[in-house]
Amino acid sequence: MDKTYSSASEAVADIPDGASIAVGRFGLCGILTALITALREQGTGDLELISNNCGVDDWGLGVLLADRRVRRVVASYVGENREFARQWHQPSPHHRGPCRIT
Repeated sequence: MDKTYSSASEAVADIPDGASIAVGRFGLCGILTALITALREQGTGDLELISNNCGVDDWGLGVLLADRRVRRVVASYVGENREFARQWHQPSPHHRGPCRIT
């Protein structure tokens, strides 16, 4: 099976709403920004993210949080993401509840 793609948008094209996505790398070092951007542009939402952190405001996975595309986060550290804290304390009327951390 060939898993080589010609673009980031092609690589994320089959990721549906409600998907669980494990995101590697550490913090903001070496994150796959092109894939996160392509996923954001595709409009995919209701995501469960598994990562060691959730980015920062306006960078990394934080852009998906800012767009309210995240249903749940499984992470070991979220300390530098103010948007995460805001959503935790003030759930959106468009979601069942706040983004949850496990």
